[in-house]
Amino acid sequence: MARYNAWQNRQVMPVLDAMPQADLCRDRGAFFGSLLATANHLLWGDMLWMSRFDPRLAAPETGIPESVALHPTAAAWGAERFRLDGRILLWAQGLRAIDLKGEISWYSGALQRDMKVPLTQAVVHMFNHQTHHRGQIHAMLTAAGYRAPVSDLFAMPEEA
Repeated sequence: MARYNAWQNRQVMPVLDAMPQADLCRDRGAFFGSLLATANHLLWGDMLWMSRFDPRLAAPETGIPESVALHPTAAAWGAERFRLDGRILLWAQGLRAIDLKGEISWYSGALQRDMKVPLTQAVVHMFNHQTHHRGQIHAMLTAAGYRAPVSDLFAMPEEA
């Protein structure tokens, strides 16, 4: 799933980067409004989850409401997305089955309470969250007349 995430983001980066800023920031009726806002929220979520999985990584300094404004342009978003995808890949490649045993605890700002779930569930959630919001990005691109990238998992190249 880490490879799939990086592959999907590498495909969407040039599409977003080529869009006029007005198109990128236009409210398209998605949960977070625009393409850039949704991409920013997704990046923010990955940063947050990875800081929980790997304490060497810093958590975002903002909450969900501010997550949509993490980066003002597609280029700035793409640079940070590329860096984080590399970190996610390295983390995933270094995992052993034993590393996924046990539970993870954190305070949820969204739910305003302490949380504790199996670590495997939290990892699956991070990847599911990515797929959910990339689906929104795909739908917004298609509705706006842009060519959305192939998203079928079976179509992912071996070298991705």
